[in-house]
Amino acid sequence: LLEIAWELFERAGINPTSMGGSRTGVFVGAMRPDYGPASYESVPEVEGHRLTGVAASVLSGRLSYVFGLEGPSTTVDTACSSALVALHLAVRSLRSGESDTALVGGVTVMASPGTFVEFSRQRGLAADGRCKAFAAAADGTNMAEGAGVLLLERLSDARRNGHQVLAVVRGSAVNQDGASNGLTAPNGPSQQRVIWAALADARLQPGDVDAVEAHGTGTKLGDPIEAEALLATYGQHRPETQPLLLGSIKSNIGHTQAAAGVAGIIKMVQAIQHGQLPKTLHVDTPSTEIDWSSGAVSLLTEERDWPELDRPRRAAISSFGISGTNAHTIVEQASDTPAAPAPESESAQPFKSGLPLVPVPLSGKTSAALRAQIDQFRTFVQDRPDVDLASLGYSMAVTRAALDRRAVVLAGDREELLSELTALVADESAPGVTATSTGGRTAFLFSGQGSQYPGMGRELYAHFPVFAEAFDTACAALDQQLSSKTLTDIPTLPLKQVIFADPDTPEANLLNHTAYTQPALFAIEIALYRQLQHWGITPHILLGHSIGEITAAHAAGILNLTDTATLITTRATLMQNLPPGGAMTAIQATENEIKTTLTKHNTQNKVSIAATNGPTETVISGDQNTIQTITQHWANQGRKTTKLRVSHAFHSPHMDAILNKFRNTIAKLTFNRPNIPIISNITGTFATPEDLCSPEYWAHHIRATVRFHHGIQTLHEENTTSYLEIGPNSVLTGLAQSSLQTAALSRSNALFVSTLRRGGSDISGYRGRPEAHSLLTAVSELHAHGTEINWANLLGISAATKPIDLPTYPFQRQRLWLDTPPSNTADPGRLGLAPVSHPFMGALAELADGDGLLFTGQLSLHTHPWLA
Repeated sequence: LLEIAWELFERAGINPTSMGGSRTGVFVGAMRPDYGPASYESVPEVEGHRLTGVAASVLSGRLSYVFGLEGPSTTVDTACSSALVALHLAVRSLRSGESDTALVGGVTVMASPGTFVEFSRQRGLAADGRCKAFAAAADGTNMAEGAGVLLLERLSDARRNGHQVLAVVRGSAVNQDGASNGLTAPNGPSQQRVIWAALADARLQPGDVDAVEAHGTGTKLGDPIEAEALLATYGQHRPETQPLLLGSIKSNIGHTQAAAGVAGIIKMVQAIQHGQLPKTLHVDTPSTEIDWSSGAVSLLTEERDWPELDRPRRAAISSFGISGTNAHTIVEQASDTPAAPAPESESAQPFKSGLPLVPVPLSGKTSAALRAQIDQFRTFVQDRPDVDLASLGYSMAVTRAALDRRAVVLAGDREELLSELTALVADESAPGVTATSTGGRTAFLFSGQGSQYPGMGRELYAHFPVFAEAFDTACAALDQQLSSKTLTDIPTLPLKQVIFADPDTPEANLLNHTAYTQPALFAIEIALYRQLQHWGITPHILLGHSIGEITAAHAAGILNLTDTATLITTRATLMQNLPPGGAMTAIQATENEIKTTLTKHNTQNKVSIAATNGPTETVISGDQNTIQTITQHWANQGRKTTKLRVSHAFHSPHMDAILNKFRNTIAKLTFNRPNIPIISNITGTFATPEDLCSPEYWAHHIRATVRFHHGIQTLHEENTTSYLEIGPNSVLTGLAQSSLQTAALSRSNALFVSTLRRGGSDISGYRGRPEAHSLLTAVSELHAHGTEINWANLLGISAATKPIDLPTYPFQRQRLWLDTPPSNTADPGRLGLAPVSHPFMGALAELADGDGLLFTGQLSLHTHPWLA
């Protein structure tokens, strides 16, 4: 049942894992299975689970539990009418608004021959195993088993949701035989009443129904009573040329008992769709026990086309329980009008974003299941050369569950997709991303100064409209502020012109001047952030590096764009206009080691620690001569030192001259409480809203040490498993990974990835991965590690686009059947004894040490009641 329900959701275009919390009712018709040993018999490996493992009442609850459904959940046992009664309850639940969708199931499992044995004792089984419904040769039924599930919605909801409608439940009814000539004997008048009630519920007349899928068990008692009820209702007041067409699926597959109603519904829905009514098998001649002349009813002894009428096709389905509970349902052909036709312009242009590569996500519960899913999907793609990549990616994303083991394949065409799928199946190296969903938190890391390069973002600007719009908006706000500032020794140019300049041009050289560097980084980073937002990717926590923390503040809603532009351009131009001089160097040493050195060499307080980027990655900043002395000291110790290419000594005493002016300028800005937590550069822990809304904080931010390493440690403590660098390069990605590995804090399942890498496109003059490829790979890796994605926005699919019908989940099955242990006494042969036919003695054995026999037996009032 779970597998069928899962497949139904997928075929309807619904992600099964997205149903949690929905008002989806579950109604299952089931009879108590004769399965496993008696409940009091010990089965050690499943002790404590037998009650919920075999109780029919738990069937519906198990479906609701696994899918997280919060609508009504009911198991119905009215014997052979169980499934149609469940359908009736589901329809009422939907009509009343109690449920928005409903799963209706019917299941019968015959785990032992008990049903056959008992029915044979009632003389209810056909001797040849053939169910001859309504035939003169009818001599009993034949039992079968199976499971089926229906997915129901209100018609208006199904149309609005774009779901394929196979048929419409027009009406239904349930009643009880009441006191008749026997508990298990059918009652003709009650069957007529349930038919009339269903017709009234459907607002139809008998002549409006073309065919009936009858209960039709092939018994001499039941079939004539049912046929007479049909003749007295549907057989009246209709032209002889349009008789009610009568059949029974039990002649085709046997009597599936509690699942019979679902089997009948599925048969008639298929018959309506194909316009053909199946033949009722094993009919020699129509039963002579039935007066066929009393009404216009014709037994389907041959397959025939559905009658052509000027109205929808309609069929009724009957189920009568041995309990006396009767159920009758009327289904109708669905309208051929599409639910929500897509405008031609949208249908013809699936790639609104102009993606150069299409991500196709796949997943499985286990590695074996994922491999089976990939292999199955590869075959599907091979067999359908006309299906475009966008539809494949979109359909896999929105109609298939994102399970624990994940893969994302990035492809530019079908050949590339097939090649990568083949490599993944074979466990070979492939560009596709594979990972296990971590379930942890996601942090965005905003890059700081030094990550910039000419041409950064130019390829993204060409491919992604959302990025381009956000970038243009940011540049406009920054340009307005820059135009009012006085810059020393450099011209004032539009920011976009500087950022997108070709390498080795005068405009490109301006990008390394702080007045342009900081605004440029903000424009690129906020455009990336808006693009990720558009794709549904949102962080749990933000962390920036120096200027990156200001981007984080804007992303968190602390400052609007105008005020952010004012803060950044004021900060950048004040720094730019400082007297030249100063230096910054990264040294392979701990913060405490550097502090000791500063105490020795920094007697005039000319150098300070600018940043702690890792446990042994410390940056010093300040007076150039003192920096050189300290650097030489550590180089002599064999430590790695790297001089940073900067125009000024940031986060050092050199910044003191601009703090008051900066503080006074930004005091006029409007600060708001953050809507996303931010980790402070100043403390390395979470910043308070009061700090982030204080001009004093941002002034101190210019001067204070950037405690990036401590911030990464805080993220680790907050169960962060995905670290995404937002910026033009992957500087922070490496620092974060190194920081946790060196500190022995790294999780094996943690993801460190950057949106871009320097030289991402051929226009930048550096070798590397194209920008769009880099960004889409990062997004794919995030999804593989558990991040949710808005795939419609990512792929540029319109809301009216219907997913294509994909293969359903390849379940990996494991046999968990509970076998009944053999009885210790029922078969003397199992104990090495010979059976004896005797009133008292049950078994004998020859004595091993000589002639003679040992007889054993049971004696009690239970085995010999005449003893009383």
